[in-house]
Amino acid sequence: MNKHMLVGVIIGAVAVTAVGAVAGFRAYDAANYAEVISATPAMETVSVPRQECHDVLVEQQVPTKDPKQIAGTVAGAVIGGVLGSQVGGGSGKKIATVGGAVAGGYAGNKIQEGMQERNTSQQLNQVCKTVYDEHQEQVGFDVTYRLNGDQNVVRMDHDPGRRIPVENGVLVLNPSS
Repeated sequence: MNKHMLVGVIIGAVAVTAVGAVAGFRAYDAANYAEVISATPAMETVSVPRQECHDVLVEQQVPTKDPKQIAGTVAGAVIGGVLGSQVGGGSGKKIATVGGAVAGGYAGNKIQEGMQERNTSQQLNQVCKTVYDEHQEQVGFDVTYRLNGDQNVVRMDHDPGRRIPVENGVLVLNPSS
C-alpha cells in the first residue's frame, strides 16, 4: 500500500467515524426533544366591569295637606252661595243660593284638585348601571409539536423556540433555569 492510499484510508475512516458520531448524536438528541412545528399566540377575550352613571331629572308631586280638597270645596260653596243669592227674589233666591253653593263647592273642589296635581317638585337622581369593556389578552402560545412521529398541540406560557425538551417521554413545559 502506498503512502497516498494509506492517507486516503485514514481520512475516509475518520470521515465515516465523524458522520456516524454526528448521526448518533442527532438520534440521541432527537429522543430528548420534540420538534416544534408552529407556535401561535393564544388570545382570550377579557371583560372588565365598570360603572356608567348619568343624572335623571325626576318630577314628583308635592304631598298635600288637604287631600280631600275641603278648603276649595268650602271656599267655592261660600262664593257660589253669595253669587247665587244675588239672583232672583223670594223662594227663587233661596233655590239660587243653594244651587250656587252646590255648584261653587263642586267647582272649588275641582280647582283645588287641579292646583294640587300641578304642584310638583323636580329632583336630580343619579342612575348607574354596570357595563363591560372587552379586550383581547394573550394567555400563552398554542404549540404544535411532533414527538416520536405523532403530532400534538399543547398550550405553553412562552414561545419554546424550535424544540421542547423531553424527559422520560414527557414534555418538559417549564424547564428550570
